[in-house]
Amino acid sequence: MPRTAARGGPQTRARISDVATQLFLERGFDAVTVAEVAREAGVSSVTVFKHFPRKEDLLLDRADDAIEVLRTAVRSASADVLTSLREAVLGLADDRHALSGLKDGSVPFFVTVAASPALIARAREIADAIQQTLVEELAAAAFEGDAALLAAFLISGYTTVLTGTARRLMAGETPDEVAEDHRARVDHLFDKLRTGFENGTS
Repeated sequence: MPRTAARGGPQTRARISDVATQLFLERGFDAVTVAEVAREAGVSSVTVFKHFPRKEDLLLDRADDAIEVLRTAVRSASADVLTSLREAVLGLADDRHALSGLKDGSVPFFVTVAASPALIARAREIADAIQQTLVEELAAAAFEGDAALLAAFLISGYTTVLTGTARRLMAGETPDEVAEDHRARVDHLFDKLRTGFENGTS
């Protein structure tokens, strides 16, 4: 019983995601069907949709990771929330985390997303959901400023930084060549946020 549960849980989800990602990167998102992913992963289409309600989520599966990073930063803030968020986002860059866009081998992913209107649209929906979660976390932490504005500026600003980094990598630069500027732009973003939101000012 435990072994079956494991196969039907995180291990199955990871296998489906890995298979789907490989197929999408090789052939393009729109050219691969969910049925093909299921067949290659050795599961049914029903099982695929159990783990990934939308086809786009097979590739864009980092939303929970992003939410956890922000949630942890807000809840563990020992000084002020902006400092904690800044450290968390810069930490992604320092670790070359996939959410920073600086992870080695990310270019095929960026190319695949850029070529699919469906993936671009879904990425925007996911960003909106992450933004709303941040608003809720800030409210729960009794943030004194305008939580909705801060969340909007942060998510929009970071998306802009990430997009710029992705474009440079797709143009042929290496993560090492881009990392310093990426980190500087993140710092600049938080400097601007600090100007508008420090001590609850607007």
